[in-house]
Amino acid sequence: MEYVCKQFLDQSDAYDVLIHNLPIRNGKQTIGEIDFILKETATKQLIHVELTYKFYLIDIEIENPIHQLIGPNRSDAFYKKLQKIKNNQFSLVHAGIGRSVLLEKEIDTTNIKQQVCFKAQLFKPYKADNLKLDPFNADCIVGYWLRLKDFNDNRFSLFQFYIPTKSEWVLEPNASIAWSSHTEIILEIHERLEHKSSPMVWVQKNKTTYVKIFVVWW
Repeated sequence: MEYVCKQFLDQSDAYDVLIHNLPIRNGKQTIGEIDFILKETATKQLIHVELTYKFYLIDIEIENPIHQLIGPNRSDAFYKKLQKIKNNQFSLVHAGIGRSVLLEKEIDTTNIKQQVCFKAQLFKPYKADNLKLDPFNADCIVGYWLRLKDFNDNRFSLFQFYIPTKSEWVLEPNASIAWSSHTEIILEIHERLEHKSSPMVWVQKNKTTYVKIFVVWW
């Protein structure tokens, strides 16, 4: 996704890309990475941008909306990622080593602005209606998540399925892939769940209707 963003920025007259994907090292140890430093062409303002692209399930059993976005295996969360960006990645350009590396590249971060470009695909709970997503963008909802007992429902037996690789998660389902029946895909899902891995599954309802779902182990 950084590569895609870089292509957009390169085509924009509004910004010059000064830094892209710069590792900050202390000896042999990498202590962080700077995604982008841009110069706004109109104002010459420097902007440090951290880009992130995530896949989150909405767990409405969690009371605070800011904590409801969690990773498919519950090992990741929006709030934790946001705190990491603010406390670690943002401070990198002002810390001794990071600042020194940038000064060597003739980039002074004294008056730099910092922004986060936080993109996500969100999955609502199965059968959840009238979902309130404030303060998040409801247009980010691309599918839903459910547990195996719901996936075993007869209504799914008429559909076709595909488990994408993680590099395919960002893509839209399409008719050109090798689809499997409900009976066939259940075996693969069972194996994933036994290893506490929640697979994304593409569902082909008909030749023109597709949906993304996650089947969770927890």
